[in-house]
Amino acid sequence: MTIQHTPIHPGGLQMHLKIRPGDVSRYVLTPGDPGRVPVVGSSWDTYEEVAYFREYRTARGKLDGVDITACSHGVGGPSTDIAVVELSNCGADTFIRVGSCAALQPEIKPGDLVISTGALRLSGTVDAYIDRSYPAVADHEVLMALIQAAEDMGERYHVGLAASVDSFYAGEVNPMPGGFRQSRMDHVIDDLQKAKVANFEMEAATIFTLAQLFGFRGGMICSVGANRITREREDSAESIKRCCAVASRAVVILAGWDAKKAEAGKKHFFPTLLAKA
Repeated sequence: MTIQHTPIHPGGLQMHLKIRPGDVSRYVLTPGDPGRVPVVGSSWDTYEEVAYFREYRTARGKLDGVDITACSHGVGGPSTDIAVVELSNCGADTFIRVGSCAALQPEIKPGDLVISTGALRLSGTVDAYIDRSYPAVADHEVLMALIQAAEDMGERYHVGLAASVDSFYAGEVNPMPGGFRQSRMDHVIDDLQKAKVANFEMEAATIFTLAQLFGFRGGMICSVGANRITREREDSAESIKRCCAVASRAVVILAGWDAKKAEAGKKHFFPTLLAKA
């Protein structure tokens, strides 16, 4: 007997986010912390809260005439998986994670921004979808828009790979109760640094992989709160606000490029498209 599987609330109220089609735009900025949703919206021209349930806080607004949404996804892959699926059920197709991270290269200072080209899949959520030979890569258009926005706004930024982990403590080799430590942890940070990995975080691999599998666009920009090599730290509140402003500006840039693609009948953005009449 063949079992028929029906999507959960594909066209109505979503189980976890408590949103419906029409509540969100195609462009969504996704911080982890619900408290950062108003921070994301602080640079918009308008801001309106839509829903707030568990770790999922959703708001919408406009920036330079572009419809934009922010939705928190909580910490780690499992809650991020839910956010991406339910947002996509309501019409979203472009996801930009806006978060905080720890740098793994000495030249990346606390307060700097890091834009990700892809992520090491050191987390397990998307293993339920596809095996680990499938790469977690950022969408090239989102990547370029984030770089353009950071340049336009005069931000100090870096571009590179992220390491997405499931555990903040063991996964990022932070201090654990009773001094617990496995011998293999002794080389994690050194090996990642040698591999030119830019930063630690916990959700990019999930967003990038799901976006690629479902035919969406995914990207990430993070502010650096600490450097694991130099041991420098700083309060990340101000750099998070700057990070959110850059991500919001990138959405406006993307919307302009999307309009150019539609006008030219093209599927992909390329630089000389801007010069075409």
